[in-house]
Amino acid sequence: MGLLDIRNLTVDFPSRRGTFTAVRDVALDVQRGEIHGLVGESGAGKSTIGNAIMGLLEPPGRIASGEIEIEGRRIESLPPEEMRKVRGKTVSMIFQDPLSSLNPLFTVERQLVETIREHNRMSEREAKAFAVDLLDQVGIPKPAERVAQYPHQFSGGMRQRVVIALALCSNPDLVIADEPTTALDVSIQAQILNLIRSLCTERNVGVILVTHDMGVIAETTDRVAVMYRGRIVERGATRKVLGDPDHEYTKSLVAAVPRPDVRLHRFPMVSYIEGPAREFEAIDLGKHWLGQGRRDASNDRHENLIELRNLEMDFETRRSIFPSRRRHFRAVDGVSLQIREGEIFGLVGESGSGKSTVARLISGLYTPTGGEILFDGTDIARLGASAERRPFQRQMQMIFQDPYSSLNPRMRVADIVAEPIRHHNLASGGAERRAVVEDLLEHVGLGREAARKYPHEFSGGQRQRISIARALATRPRFLICDEPTSALDVSIQAQILNLLKDLQEELRLTLLFISHDLPVMRQMCHRIGVMQNGRLCEVAETEDLFERPQHPHTQELVRLMPRLDYLSRRGLDMEPAHA
Repeated sequence: MGLLDIRNLTVDFPSRRGTFTAVRDVALDVQRGEIHGLVGESGAGKSTIGNAIMGLLEPPGRIASGEIEIEGRRIESLPPEEMRKVRGKTVSMIFQDPLSSLNPLFTVERQLVETIREHNRMSEREAKAFAVDLLDQVGIPKPAERVAQYPHQFSGGMRQRVVIALALCSNPDLVIADEPTTALDVSIQAQILNLIRSLCTERNVGVILVTHDMGVIAETTDRVAVMYRGRIVERGATRKVLGDPDHEYTKSLVAAVPRPDVRLHRFPMVSYIEGPAREFEAIDLGKHWLGQGRRDASNDRHENLIELRNLEMDFETRRSIFPSRRRHFRAVDGVSLQIREGEIFGLVGESGSGKSTVARLISGLYTPTGGEILFDGTDIARLGASAERRPFQRQMQMIFQDPYSSLNPRMRVADIVAEPIRHHNLASGGAERRAVVEDLLEHVGLGREAARKYPHEFSGGQRQRISIARALATRPRFLICDEPTSALDVSIQAQILNLLKDLQEELRLTLLFISHDLPVMRQMCHRIGVMQNGRLCEVAETEDLFERPQHPHTQELVRLMPRLDYLSRRGLDMEPAHA
């Protein structure tokens, strides 16, 4: 008998339009001291299984049939009061979205201490000491100071570590980790995964690791189950399933994982059942709307489209009418770099290193404390009136990490994409604007019919394509991509990254690509800059940086990168990209 036994589990969501079956006839078992992976794309049913175990299915969701046992005790039909005793003490969950798991009105200390004392016989002082120790275990610097802060004062990665500490407060027997490292950079991800592994070995805890990150699955789990459309299509030892998969869907997932060992010209385009992804269709820039207004490559231009000189950014952490009492935090400290015309320049670093702040400074969302930002030779950091900035704003656009939060849910896609065209007066009238919007949607692979729909009617990858179409609507020269695929499944990620590559080559765009995913950076970028604590510690050609890193911080990041040596690469003998 295992720690957890699930037999023939089926979960239904009834509605007026019929019943949707999210999980169908799933069988799963987890042993003590084992990390069992649950992998699949969005909507496969992974998180639904975790919620069913915890008794947290969203109404009208219900367990239609099947059994869930923890150490021989049936829990799927326990009354709410009994289930509360199981939840937390016996089974604990690390949720995907840290903001939804933390109360913004209470300090981290209050939330941790309350949970610790709920499940353990401790005094207030002992619980506070335990809370600080837990924050230290999950890698939060200066835990004795940070424990007194509120969730909004932590970065995304830091908040996720607080959530993990919260899940460990009760010393549970089974931990369900739902995408615990999605928002974390490679070094913090390694800390969290090491912590999960130590839980298994030292406390004999069982872990269900739910993720779409094949690198995390390959490096962490003992066994893995692959889910597709609510069913488990393949399961077994991780090395066997990922190294020699039997099911076609598993093969497609493995094939889409970005390679950390060699740079390819394109990401492998893989499909299963859904049909092949649309091929990118090149356009004649001389005749197409996207090519209008663009200067020819032979025109006199600066070799560097973007140049940063001693860029600095301070954030006020304590306000006062007396200057001597004000406190500031320097997020960007003397950063100087050049981004060449027509290249993809990568910026990588840990959470809080300052890479996203640099992006916001270049785009004009922040005003720098000091330094210069040169766009094609003009210092745009010192431009005053909006009329002076507008021509430069048109030439640079930003693609954000979360496509849903960057799209107005009350606007149709046609209006979302048309908004920058209207703002910069780039079309002569409504008829031309509609034609341009439909053409852009067609070009990014959505089709003209997408114009009439709303953002909620699209998947995550499709919403990101809408964001790309909107960014292209001003005919920019420079795109800032801030973690554009971190929330996407690997197969959708491959499609979006290939689209960005195609657009960059076709339109001669210059890209600033920000990510914490080193294999993706290797595949996408010509050069990469590495940031640490607000400073730029190394800039190098991509292959030089991965093969011969110079700075100790870069060496550590490359060392921690998942190697995925035994992943199946059958049918992927693609030509490496030329330097």
